[in-house]
Amino acid sequence: QKLKEKIKTSVGFATRQVGNVTKPTVVISQDGDKVVIRTQSTFKNTEISFKLGEEFDETTADDRNCKSTVSLEGDKLVHVQKWDGKETQFVREIKDGKLVMNLTFEDIHAVRTYEKA
Repeated sequence: QKLKEKIKTSVGFATRQVGNVTKPTVVISQDGDKVVIRTQSTFKNTEISFKLGEEFDETTADDRNCKSTVSLEGDKLVHVQKWDGKETQFVREIKDGKLVMNLTFEDIHAVRTYEKA
């Protein structure tokens, strides 16, 4: 219930409904000294491009304007977003041939697993 209340305050109803059933494709690539993460779905496509360890401006799929930093910590890609005094963290890593993303916001934790297409 607490998770639902927090999500409702930051993400619109229609976006939540579509997001619940969307199965995105994530492509992570390197272009010189930049890393590119493309997320593609039938609902919305996003792309971020950044240098590891350097802060950049990010507009999220739910239209938040964040100051973001992505770093490589061992074999994990750690993505931190900061906005309006809030912070969220995404930790991406490969486990058993799958991309596992752990998401944390305040006391909420979720896991999303992507299988190779």
